[in-house]
Amino acid sequence: MKEYSVRPDKDLTEWMVKIEDVAPETSFDGKDEAIRHAEEMAKEHSPARVLIYNSKMEVEEQRDF
Repeated sequence: MKEYSVRPDKDLTEWMVKIEDVAPETSFDGKDEAIRHAEEMAKEHSPARVLIYNSKMEVEEQRDF
């Protein structure tokens, strides 16, 4: 199962979407936009999981597709 993560950058200025927790796939100005992108990718590559992190780098939500 592929994992996609949505997490802020170190300066909390952008939200990154990562695949399998490696280099960022892409980044967004807003968290909601990043989540939508990660969900679209997860749906295309189902079964997949999206992990959404908060600004403290803690998983706040997990969504399975």
